Amino acid sequence: MSTANIDQQSINTIRVVSADMVQAANSGHPGAPMGCAPMAHVLFTRFINANPKNSKWINRDRFVLSNGHGCALQYVLLHLMGYKLSLDDLKNFRQMGAKTPGHPENTHTDGIEVTTGPLGQGISNAVGLAIAERHLAATFNKPEFPVIDNMVYSIAGDGCLQEGVASEACSLAGHLQLGNLVVLYDSNGIQIDGSTKLGFTEDVLQRYEAYGWHTQHVADGDNDLAGLTRAIEIAKAEKTRPSIIKVETTIGFGAAKAGTAGVHGAPLGAQSLGDVKALFGFSPQESFVVSDDVYKFYAERAAKGAELEKQWEQMLAKYKEAYPELHKEFVRRVEGRLPEGWEKALPTYTPADKPEATRKLSEHVFNAIANKLPELIGGSADLTGSNLTRWKDAVDFQPETTQLGTYAGRYLRFGVREHGMAAICNGIAAYGGNIPFASTFLNFISYAAGASRLSALSHLRVLYIMTHDSIGLGEDGPTHQPIETMAMLRATPNYLNFRPADGNEVSAAYYSAIVHGDRPSVLSLTRQNLPQLEGSSVEKALKGGYALATYGSGAKPDLLIVGTGSETSIAVDTAKLLADKEGLVVNVVSMPCLELFDAQSDEYRHSVLLPGVPSISVEALTTFGWHKYVHHPIGIDTFGASGPYKELYEHFGLTPEIIAQKALKVIKYYKSNPVPTLDLEL
Repeated sequence: MSTANIDQQSINTIRVVSADMVQAANSGHPGAPMGCAPMAHVLFTRFINANPKNSKWINRDRFVLSNGHGCALQYVLLHLMGYKLSLDDLKNFRQMGAKTPGHPENTHTDGIEVTTGPLGQGISNAVGLAIAERHLAATFNKPEFPVIDNMVYSIAGDGCLQEGVASEACSLAGHLQLGNLVVLYDSNGIQIDGSTKLGFTEDVLQRYEAYGWHTQHVADGDNDLAGLTRAIEIAKAEKTRPSIIKVETTIGFGAAKAGTAGVHGAPLGAQSLGDVKALFGFSPQESFVVSDDVYKFYAERAAKGAELEKQWEQMLAKYKEAYPELHKEFVRRVEGRLPEGWEKALPTYTPADKPEATRKLSEHVFNAIANKLPELIGGSADLTGSNLTRWKDAVDFQPETTQLGTYAGRYLRFGVREHGMAAICNGIAAYGGNIPFASTFLNFISYAAGASRLSALSHLRVLYIMTHDSIGLGEDGPTHQPIETMAMLRATPNYLNFRPADGNEVSAAYYSAIVHGDRPSVLSLTRQNLPQLEGSSVEKALKGGYALATYGSGAKPDLLIVGTGSETSIAVDTAKLLADKEGLVVNVVSMPCLELFDAQSDEYRHSVLLPGVPSISVEALTTFGWHKYVHHPIGIDTFGASGPYKELYEHFGLTPEIIAQKALKVIKYYKSNPVPTLDLEL
């Protein structure tokens, strides 16, 4: 069979099987797969270098389907290439427990690099993947040893390019001159509401030219395979600019409703699907048909990928001989192993050490571990001087032509792009060999929530270093003071959220965040100084919550006070006040991480939160969520205010004197009422 014939047969197979999948599920999006089939076929059979038998080969080309609703396209391609995705898996599309969920998930399906679906995230992840490749290449490559030299490809639709997160990430990609990134823009002129003429009439390529991208246009993406091939070849040859190729396609090509919103997000229907099959030379009575010729064609490409990996392994063996220490470090990072003994560099503190803001204590950690953990890479959203995330000898990640840094640098200047920053860090984490961090004020992680949620869903280790974590930031006022933010983060599955109270707890937070390789972490840090606490330790804090100290003397405590972050020292002062003036016995509990505490045994948790003892919590955030742990939470359930932070704490009732009065009322109430046992796991 001629190349032209097998190309067309393959493209039609992708279209028909994708439509079969949606029809069988009675749910999904057939239009994008049918329209994107030609460009995807060209990309996978002519350009993408990967070995389906080893989908984790570090130097594979990365592919991201940013318009993840069209995932039937990607699943068919992965099946044809020989990834661990059978024809039965395609038939099970969108079913419970299937390897083919309704949008691509990196944890479910062999060959899926990043979880996409929320539009704009995938193309932004692709920027992160490209940054990771450039950084590892600059770190490990030597003359005649291109250990890392892969490309990053993405298909993105109109919706992706309308999302703000994509604009943020792509703007930065242009500045960073990421010539290893190629985006195929599926310009089909249709979205759910109808024509893009309703609200998206800008010249996208001119916008991307302004970002610093190389741009091209393929007018007939339905048929012009030679034009697609040529455009991708030109894009690959462009080494100092990311590339975007506008490919005009017909959504739902071949279907009765082709070119309309009617083919976007619903099955074609039996009659229309049958007509499509007849049009493309398939039997209308048969489903999920793939010819031996198509399988063979894709198997040949897969075999080439396997051969490329074999050649790479041979080159890596020679690299080991020439650069044994560099090879050893490369293998360690690729395998995800942390350097032995890195944690010994974490600072520890005693009460004799001076009070410091936890953001400053975080800076001490960076300076202590940055050179022990060369995989640590990240930066701030234009708040470096406030977040204190740049260590003393850090080098910026920048193109050398800017004379601002190098690609071997590890500090990223994200600019005021919180959402893009988080999505880029997801891509860096997904690439492997790196541990990314992102930093801004805690309140502004809300800007990044679309991407930070995907960090958790995707099981990606991203460190979110969030400073200015409460009304303690003071005069900037309620626009900057987080109230509900931590509750949102704590409600997000698979997160670790830390509010450390002193230096030992900051070190514990970093240790936990770094050793948990399958979940993101938020470190919520203060602007104001805090004392180093009596009774704190890194080891205790690793349990998420622990008995810090007891004040007063007696067989049984009259009250438990649970504090987090900056309010833990206030809890201590409250306990001292109640012990000295009221003769009470008060246990103080520090709770830097509820998620780690929840993971402890019932026995341990109830040894800390003693059953039968009235309890209160103190946190300068919303009280939402605290009733699981204490009988009476004390916090702020309104927005904050502008003013010096000490005045704000008094205004909102977060001083030892005011808390002590509330505590006495709680104790009095439970003198004549049963004390409920909380935090039960039944």
